[in-house]
Amino acid sequence: MHPIILLFVISLLHAYEARGSNTVTPVFVQKGKDLLLNVTAPVKIVERSDFRWQFNNLSIIRLFDDNKTKTIGPYHGRVEIFLQNHSLLLKNVQQADSGRYTAGVIGDEINYVGKYSVTVQDPVSPVNGTVDLLSNSSDSCNLTVTCSTQDSHHINSTFRCDTNTCSQEEGGERSKVTTSGTSLRVYLSKGFSVICNHSNQVSSDEHTTMIRDFCFSNPAPEPPGSFIAFVSVTVIKVLVIIAITAAFVGHRIKGKYESVDTENTVYENAQVKSVNPLMDQNPTDDAAAPSPSSIYSLIELGSMKSTEAGDTTQPESLYAQVDKSALA
Repeated sequence: MHPIILLFVISLLHAYEARGSNTVTPVFVQKGKDLLLNVTAPVKIVERSDFRWQFNNLSIIRLFDDNKTKTIGPYHGRVEIFLQNHSLLLKNVQQADSGRYTAGVIGDEINYVGKYSVTVQDPVSPVNGTVDLLSNSSDSCNLTVTCSTQDSHHINSTFRCDTNTCSQEEGGERSKVTTSGTSLRVYLSKGFSVICNHSNQVSSDEHTTMIRDFCFSNPAPEPPGSFIAFVSVTVIKVLVIIAITAAFVGHRIKGKYESVDTENTVYENAQVKSVNPLMDQNPTDDAAAPSPSSIYSLIELGSMKSTEAGDTTQPESLYAQVDKSALA
């Protein structure tokens, strides 16, 4: 009875291991990168067995119970196994490295500790977004954004913007899967930005378009007559300002010179000289001679001077009325 029970337990363990071994993990890696694959269960190498990593059921590298390794064929220099955890490092992967990878202890039976389905992908090509303005007014606009890739894939969507926000027509985000297996999407982000996204499992590229700014920064052009009228009014205003400024400056200059002429003219004190012949007579003759009511005296200008440049003409004489009583 004991051997039968033991065989039954072993069969249950094999069934459990078989169920676990059917789990295949998908892995995507970018072309030219390194690929690291880990085991999913502890590894125990017993006598007459070895540990192997295989690609499409062909061995890549083998590890024996004495920790010696053997690399197979074209994988020399490209693969490395870590003794601590039995992980596999495959360097500089190419498209031809896509396929099924397995790790297991192989002896009297096969005990798998890892299964992977590896897909090597190229990085996606850049994506670009272009805008076609359908209609535009002072408070709203409609436009179409087209997302295109370098490998001739494209997708477009229509958007409507007002002064507060933008919305995507046709039910929102649009996407499609290209023939090369990449995904191309166009969607609205943060109310005003349209994102064009081109991606696969290993890389992504985006282009952002600020459609609201584009929309309201391109109003309909004004008619030529309005522009001409605007230029004419502007020129007239400039000419009026120049004329007013010139008149003001001329007035200030003229007033300045008149002030200088008045302030710079200085006259010296006049000397009084008698020209009345009666003043030269003896006092005894006053009774015999008639007494005039006024006397005229000659005022010699002498050294009357003017500081005004170029003015050399001086008056020869001036007459002033002198009170007789002041001369007595």
